[in-house]
Amino acid sequence: MNKFFTIQSEQTTIRSEILAGLTSFMTVAYIIVVNGAILNTAGMPYEAVTLATLIVSFVGCMLMALWANSPLIIVPGMGDNAFFVFTLVLSFGLTWQQALAAVLIAGLVFIIAAFTKGAVYLSRSIPSSMVHGMTAGIGLFIAFLGLKNGWLVVASQGTFVKLGNFGEPHALTTVLTLLIVLPLFLKNVKGSFLIGIIGGTIIGAMLGIVDFSPLRDFSISFGHYNEIFFAYDFSKINTVNFWTAVFSLSMVIIFQNMGAQLGMLPDKAKFQRSFQANAVSVAAASMLGCSPATTAAESATGIAAGGRTGLTSLTAGLLFIPALFLIPFFKIIPNEAIAPVLIIVGCLMVQSLKQVPFDDFTEAFPVYLMLAIMPLTFSIANGIAFGFIAYPIVKLVTGKRKDVSITMYVIAFFFLLYFILGAL
Repeated sequence: MNKFFTIQSEQTTIRSEILAGLTSFMTVAYIIVVNGAILNTAGMPYEAVTLATLIVSFVGCMLMALWANSPLIIVPGMGDNAFFVFTLVLSFGLTWQQALAAVLIAGLVFIIAAFTKGAVYLSRSIPSSMVHGMTAGIGLFIAFLGLKNGWLVVASQGTFVKLGNFGEPHALTTVLTLLIVLPLFLKNVKGSFLIGIIGGTIIGAMLGIVDFSPLRDFSISFGHYNEIFFAYDFSKINTVNFWTAVFSLSMVIIFQNMGAQLGMLPDKAKFQRSFQANAVSVAAASMLGCSPATTAAESATGIAAGGRTGLTSLTAGLLFIPALFLIPFFKIIPNEAIAPVLIIVGCLMVQSLKQVPFDDFTEAFPVYLMLAIMPLTFSIANGIAFGFIAYPIVKLVTGKRKDVSITMYVIAFFFLLYFILGAL
């Protein structure tokens, strides 16, 4: 392992990598339960999609570990499953079988971009301020997710959101867990995030917010999996709706994952292979009967815990195998136990704003839009799109057209087209 994953040259240890992988897995394990519930609304059998979620996560993490030696985690993405159901199926009128066909083609487009010079060229054409802005924006997105899941920020009819009630057991669990995790993290205690998640679950149980009912039934049947495996339907391939769906999905998965990887990878030299692993996992997900796989934002928790190599993603990937039989245990971990980890990791990522030249408004404004749009629309893709559209506009208006590469103009045009098509 030391030789294959270059542990010593990465200045890490096998123990640190395994703990980081365990941390990443614990923070992203909710997808095992949630993904099936979301895809079930499109008519896909819940238990079959749950199995597909586990297999896709395992395959994606193995690709990331063995091909890219990267600590990033690949799972079916929360935004991507919602896009699959509410955009491809409900908005564009595709069946879930036709939507899987659209995912396959979008995945092939992703593979072409990743395995040609296109990916590296795109990454080099993106200004450094935009890369740092994407990192910080994703950090705010993760932090907002933590605040929301931890009931520290709740819905409000008058102001959309408001501060939660700290005396309420859900918010109190989050606060008490944060008081455990933060000191451990500041003192560089190994496994601080994992300790916090376990501690938060115990606190939640004491305050009565943990539902232990899943532990009563360990039975789960996957007899319907053959219904979703390679369940493609290309009957609408000659329609405008199908190709609009393919185009929209391609834009989302390519640039969302590019932004996430450039923002989170400790070693940017691993970007090309990480991007390739992600691309293959999208096509594989469609074959296995699942919504697109993505670079999980929760990967940042493992990286913050010390993950630097593929041993992190290998560990997380292997844990998805026994997870098949331990789903009831993951169901009892409350969101409030994971929320403080997301809040801390969000702060770590926001620190990249130090690299943005805020004294230059033409550099600051596109970054500012990404910072605002990502958490407020609950979409990394939307935030990236706004930033990339704004960048060439502010540069042209101020006579700084030489600062904008042709690639940035092309990306901005396609993101604009993505919004136009989405509004039709």
